[in-house]
Amino acid sequence: MGVVIGLTGSIATGKSTVSLMFDDYGIPVVDADKLSREVVKPGRDAYNKIVNVFGEGVLREDHTLDRKALGEIVFNNEEKRKQLNEIVHPAVRSEMVRERDEYLMQGDKAVVLDIPLLFESQLTDYVDKTLVVAVDEEVQLKRLMERDESTEEEALSRIRSQISITEKSRMADEVIDNNGSKKETYDQLESILRKWEILP
Repeated sequence: MGVVIGLTGSIATGKSTVSLMFDDYGIPVVDADKLSREVVKPGRDAYNKIVNVFGEGVLREDHTLDRKALGEIVFNNEEKRKQLNEIVHPAVRSEMVRERDEYLMQGDKAVVLDIPLLFESQLTDYVDKTLVVAVDEEVQLKRLMERDESTEEEALSRIRSQISITEKSRMADEVIDNNGSKKETYDQLESILRKWEILP
């Protein structure tokens, strides 16, 4: 049976970069963020539930979900956010498990579940190994401010809304230090995949 790798990191640590690297080794990646957009497309079960709970005010003219309008409703309302999560999360999880199992049935030697909130959402049971992409906190802050053109205060508040990268690194089976060059990151990934006997 193939190895299921749970890939995570924190905001602006470069997880997406590492996620793309698996492609070079022919290892499929199931991306939880992409799935969270898929499951709310018109006609899908989660979409219908969202419209029932939040009303048609969260739809654009073409009947697709207006994520911004929905975000504004749930951002300041804990109860509404909980309702939304209770609709979207189970849909994403069942889709993730379906894709994961499909790859394993096909005989893939490994499959990656790319889950930003792997530890926060307590989804480690879905995977065999956990891999965290980490950078120093100063690097993380600088990258986030540059990426989102946000103030230090805004960036810090987003970073602090997640489990700290130090804590995640302690919880992980393996950690990729993403402070250096892309090649250094590649080399670390390759040696971890060898250690886990996924690569010869």
